[in-house]
Amino acid sequence: MAEKKAPVKKGGILGWYFNFNLLYRILIGLVIGAAAGIILAATGIDKLPEWLSMFGTIFTRLLKMIILPIILSTLIVGASSVSPANIGKVGIRIIVMYLVTSALAVIIGLAMGSIFRPNAELAVLAANAAGKTASVSVWQTISDIIPTSVASAVVNEKILQVIFFALIFGICLSYMKIAQDERLARCGQVIYDFCDGVAEIMMKMVKGIMQYAPIGVAVLVCEVFAKNGAKVAGSLLIVTIACFLGYALHILLVYGGLLRIYKVPAKKFFNAAKTPFITAFVTRSSNGTLPVTIEGAEQLGVDKEVYGFSLPLGATINMDGTAIYQGVCAIFIVLSVTGSSLTFGQMCMVVLSATLASIGTAGVPGAGAIMLAMVMSSIGFPIVEATPIAGAYAMILGIDAILDMGRTALNVTGDLCCTTCVAKQMGFVNKEMWK
Repeated sequence: MAEKKAPVKKGGILGWYFNFNLLYRILIGLVIGAAAGIILAATGIDKLPEWLSMFGTIFTRLLKMIILPIILSTLIVGASSVSPANIGKVGIRIIVMYLVTSALAVIIGLAMGSIFRPNAELAVLAANAAGKTASVSVWQTISDIIPTSVASAVVNEKILQVIFFALIFGICLSYMKIAQDERLARCGQVIYDFCDGVAEIMMKMVKGIMQYAPIGVAVLVCEVFAKNGAKVAGSLLIVTIACFLGYALHILLVYGGLLRIYKVPAKKFFNAAKTPFITAFVTRSSNGTLPVTIEGAEQLGVDKEVYGFSLPLGATINMDGTAIYQGVCAIFIVLSVTGSSLTFGQMCMVVLSATLASIGTAGVPGAGAIMLAMVMSSIGFPIVEATPIAGAYAMILGIDAILDMGRTALNVTGDLCCTTCVAKQMGFVNKEMWK
């Protein structure tokens, strides 16, 4: 295993800014924006100068700019990285289990959001937001997944249709890469390398945009507090409570249920999962925690041929904690800007889009916030500059690092739980280690 390199310190006039922890910078931006907004509200000023509001607009436009390229590149790479040779009995079981637990996680998140109903009451800002989305039936939602035109889906930002196309494209590409025809295999590898390169570029862009996030968050939150005063602060605490309660329930109900169904000793499992859980909580990275997760699988006696396939795959497509976060935050944003909760059709869309989008979500800190922007677009609430939706999204982003710690820890625990259960069912475990 290669030794992890220490981060390079940046110099120059802004070196102090870039060398300071991004988590703290975003939190400071949230606090500064909230404080400035409360002061402005107290003095009767409810609107920022256009030149200052521009900095928040820039942030929301940067986020919109990268959504579709990220979906296309990362989903194609993720789907095509799974070798068809590995999608046998074990592969199919683990993929199905990952997707089912992710769907259950979104449902738990929506349930937590519906119970706690976190609401920043941004009704003053919501004049244009309410009524923009029409109720969509479940059957219409399902049929609308398939695009009639890929170009139209991209241009009109039909997120779920783009996700569907990228998945199908990636699966076909995985077969093309291993084709017996040398020309086809070579073409498949070239296309894969191109998409992989684009995905890496997009990840670089995400990191760059997140460096600007503290400034964008400060301005957007300032606008929200200036129009609504300090009353919106309590809603962020409710969002945090709802998310972490959802994380805990998912561990107890879903993972606890799987361990019982597959007769995996719960005490043994959680002892092995403890270190990966803590590591993921601190690092906020599923990929960064992967070596520790592998050690946990070895402690549980899982065969290497199973965890060698399922854990790296899980770090890419199994995002249960992120899914809970999507459910809670989607309800928070919609409640805040319209005063009403999601319709049943919209909830189904959240489940579908969050589950499918999780396949392409990178296992790195903050990736869930980008995924939230995708999910909001899929239900008709795109993050558009100078709108209440952007303000509510910025508030979530301000506490995202806190929520990210819990959701990443849950993601990693889910990878290990699903891997262990499938290995146990297929007999790819050393049962002697459980005695």
